[in-house]
Amino acid sequence: MNGSAWPPSTLLGRLDEPIQRRLLAIGVQRSVEPGQAILREGQLESHVIVLDDALVKTTVAMADGRHALLSIRIPGDIVGEISALNGTPRSATVTTCRAGVIRIIHHNEFRAFLRSNPDAAMEIAGIVADRLRWANQRRLDFASYPVKVRLARVLWEIAKAYGRRDRDGIVVNVQLTQNELATLCGAAEISLQKSLRELREADIIDTGYRQVVVRDANALRRNALMD
Repeated sequence: MNGSAWPPSTLLGRLDEPIQRRLLAIGVQRSVEPGQAILREGQLESHVIVLDDALVKTTVAMADGRHALLSIRIPGDIVGEISALNGTPRSATVTTCRAGVIRIIHHNEFRAFLRSNPDAAMEIAGIVADRLRWANQRRLDFASYPVKVRLARVLWEIAKAYGRRDRDGIVVNVQLTQNELATLCGAAEISLQKSLRELREADIIDTGYRQVVVRDANALRRNALMD
């Protein structure tokens, strides 16, 4: 993937081109298929994965057997860095949402890379801080807003970060189940379904098979109390 195409929010997008090349050079390139688990919760592994050109979701198993969606990661992102740095088991399962290309980097090479490229180490620290801030914001939303507002906020953030524009609006084709979306919003699935129906009836969004189209971005922002 061309470096200019990596979003600036991702690790590769934040790195200067020479450092990008160094990081990618130490990775073993692998092709992945849709629905492939590239990291599994609980496994004691130490490598990291750079998403050269891949879209993935991270989930954790809940006590009742459901799976909670934690985040979505896009081309240019890194996953598995916490286990690689502190030697703990994987905290989540990472599953591909479409066919793509990843780079697998052994933890020894990854640590050596960080020692010789302190700017990259600082960027990874910044990414970890951003992810913690995002998680804290989710907890604040759960305590402060009703389900419909939480859903609108999550849909807007996902659309803004991962959607693509076409004539119908902003298409979010990340293959999210309603169960996963409900856990991301901190809501019961029946409550989520009611809020989705209200947004559809207002022609703010449209939903298909694991796909959401934001038809009226301004109205979605208003429902998210972001204006």
